[in-house]
Amino acid sequence: MADRHLEPDTPELRARWGAWTWNADNAAKVPGIIARYPEGRQRSAVMPLLDLAQRQIGAETQTQGWLPIPVMEFIARELDMPVIRVVEVASFYTMYNLVPVGRFHVQVCGTTPCMLRGSDDLLTACKARGMSKGHNSADGLWTLTEVECMGNCASAPMVQINDDNYEDLTAERLNFVLDELAAGREPKAGTQEPGRHTVEPVGALSTLKQMVSENHDYRGEW
Repeated sequence: MADRHLEPDTPELRARWGAWTWNADNAAKVPGIIARYPEGRQRSAVMPLLDLAQRQIGAETQTQGWLPIPVMEFIARELDMPVIRVVEVASFYTMYNLVPVGRFHVQVCGTTPCMLRGSDDLLTACKARGMSKGHNSADGLWTLTEVECMGNCASAPMVQINDDNYEDLTAERLNFVLDELAAGREPKAGTQEPGRHTVEPVGALSTLKQMVSENHDYRGEW
């Protein structure tokens, strides 16, 4: 599953990120984000500020973004909290990238429902395109990670790519999504099953048929 480790704190890292600060747009957002939390609880803003920082770095590097140690130190100073507390949050939640990633972070769910529905085929399709788990592709386009359940079991197998989920996948459907992204287009997110809109049953209902037209109370019939 996901390998979580910090990018080594090297002189080169410090040279690149040691003087990092908010851009003008994000600097204007920060006071409002902190103000959402009660007086004395400003440290609760650490999660949205980490997300904002990661997105800014993503825009700067043309990737999905990540959190160098100097940037986490910057957030710690913003919120007057120990940097280790910021690192604890960033390293606990997989929404934060601790090492550089590609333009598209392909996160394949390998937990039981997705595995039973073909997630191994999705990993094989990714590997056929030069992706390797825990690494960036040579062209900098892809980062592949196998992750635990992301909550789309009813439309398994699924993959999260940056901020979007793609569900009801096959290897062919995933390859189409990846081709579209690589070409700079925006494929439809969500289920890839034709005729399905969310996670409603595929085909005709076999049970609870009366619920189609009304909130039917079955309790007296059971």
